[in-house]
Amino acid sequence: MSFANEVKEELSEVLPNGRHCRIAELFAMDSFLPKEPDPDSLPGRKYFTLRKKTDIVYRCADADLKKACCRRAYVRGAFLSAGYINHPEKGYSLEFVCPAKESAELLTECLNGFSVEPKQTGRKGCIVLYLKEAEAIADTLNIMGASRTLLYLESLRVEKDVRNLLNRKVNCEAANIAKTVSASANQIGDIEKIEEKIGIENLPEPLRQMAKIRLQYPSASLSELGGYLDPPVGKSGVNHRLRKLSAIASEL
Repeated sequence: MSFANEVKEELSEVLPNGRHCRIAELFAMDSFLPKEPDPDSLPGRKYFTLRKKTDIVYRCADADLKKACCRRAYVRGAFLSAGYINHPEKGYSLEFVCPAKESAELLTECLNGFSVEPKQTGRKGCIVLYLKEAEAIADTLNIMGASRTLLYLESLRVEKDVRNLLNRKVNCEAANIAKTVSASANQIGDIEKIEEKIGIENLPEPLRQMAKIRLQYPSASLSELGGYLDPPVGKSGVNHRLRKLSAIASEL
């Protein structure tokens, strides 16, 4: 079963308590379905249950949508009849295929009442209302009463956020490591040049000690290098000495 049908399966189990809400949902289904559905289909089971519960024999031509609960029922009926939702692991997309301008306008009005603003396009002579933002899709699922799907969507969103955060941290740490390795390689190159040209032993004591420590600990950070010096030196002091070594190497 597709993800969209799983959502419709959940919505088919949602039966409003009030007759006015049942009429609103049935009105949406009659507006969005081109003909009576197969009684064994997902929308068909809900459709004929609503007709039985409301004692409506023929197609429902109108409904009072002034109440929020009725507007929720209308959106639910529209999705059951002509809705589609992509699996959130593959991307966020929810749409309603509206057979007429009137049904598209009424559905838009209902969604707007819950601060959901769908975009609109045309497809094969129909008007398609669609949502691409995860938050708007979550709001729409909540409007329709698809609580299980909403919980699943939110858990995926949290999982994606955590994964993205970890990826950013890993990338940041990798960049810092690469930067440290590159700086260390340059510093060691400077020290080796000094050793070749004039010898490290001819440097002033602070610089001589700094050069030996850097060669001994090529992967150490500036803070770690400072701890190896005697007496210990802060990060800025280590950086100052390494810059002096670099300047000497440049002169040579």
